[in-house]
This record gives sequence, C-alpha cells and structure tokens, in this order.
Amino acid sequence: MPNIVVVYHSGYGHTARQAQAVATGANAILMAISSEGNLSEAEWATLDAADAIIMGSPTYMGMVSWQFKKFADASSKPWFSQKWKNKIAAGFTNSATMNGDKLSTLHYIFTLAMQHSMIWVGTGMMPSNSKAAQRNDVNYVGSFGGAMSVSPSDASPDEMLPGDLETARQFGKRVAEATAQWVAGRK
Repeated sequence: MPNIVVVYHSGYGHTARQAQAVATGANAILMAISSEGNLSEAEWATLDAADAIIMGSPTYMGMVSWQFKKFADASSKPWFSQKWKNKIAAGFTNSATMNGDKLSTLHYIFTLAMQHSMIWVGTGMMPSNSKAAQRNDVNYVGSFGGAMSVSPSDASPDEMLPGDLETARQFGKRVAEATAQWVAGRK
C-alpha cells in the first residue's frame, strides 16, 4: 500500500470536505495547513516520507490561499535537497463559481510540484459535457489537470454536491493507483 498524504488549506470548510473525499479515494493521510499557514516538524517529516503528495487549496482571487503559499514557500527546505524528487504529485481546488480561475490555482500547484521534480497525475476522467449532462455528474467542471469543485459563496460545506465529492474521491483513487504502479516499478 503506497504512503500518500493529502496536504491542504481550507478557509471555510469546502476545500476540507473536498480534501476528505480525495483522501478517502486515495486511502491517504489527511494533513491540514493551519490558519497561519504552518505545519509541524512531524508533518513535514510525514511529507518527506510519503510516496505521493496531493496538494489542495481554495482558489482565492485566481490563486492559492496565502496560507497555502506560505506552505509552498516553506517547502524550499525539502526543495533544496530534492527530498520530494520522483514522488507522485497531484492537486485540487474549489471556488465559488464555475470557472473562478481555478486553473490558475492548479497551474500554481503543478509548477510547485515540477520545481520539486515530482511526477504529476491528472484526473484521467472524461468531462461530463454532453447535452444530457447534469450539474451533479462526475467531472462536470471538466478538469483534466486536477480535481475541481464549485461551492457557491452562500453554501455551507454540507451543501457541496455529491458529484463534485465523487469526482474528488475518484481522483484520489486514480492517484493511489498511479502511485502503486510507480512505487512497484521503482523496486
């Protein structure tokens, strides 16, 4: 069984709920970045020991949250010694609108992973884009690079759509399968 960590920041609880779905699909350790953008030394050690790191942040103003950015900047310590090199990486995000510039957030997480010399895994899901598609379908938002979800600004985390959460769960499962193949192939 691969060792997978889902590390995320959530401002209002929606991204936390998405992170939980990703972690469920990946059978992963769930690690929240604090409201001050911090992780403990033990949590950094857990990331260093992981086979895969799935990173998540809400999309605020077309970018990751400042707390996630602080985490990313602090990851320069493992970057310097390339501790995360050849680990599997993936990302996810949530915003209040259908577009919400979520792709900018995923591109940021992707770039962070590439700087760490990680191996990126996308969703592997076809979008629900036919006339018959319904908002609650899996991958209705239509992302290939990472999981995306939409939570209206006046909706509670409990009101997140099951289709978005199922997308996150299936995404986590795909990352776990890719990680298992990657780890087995390296032995």
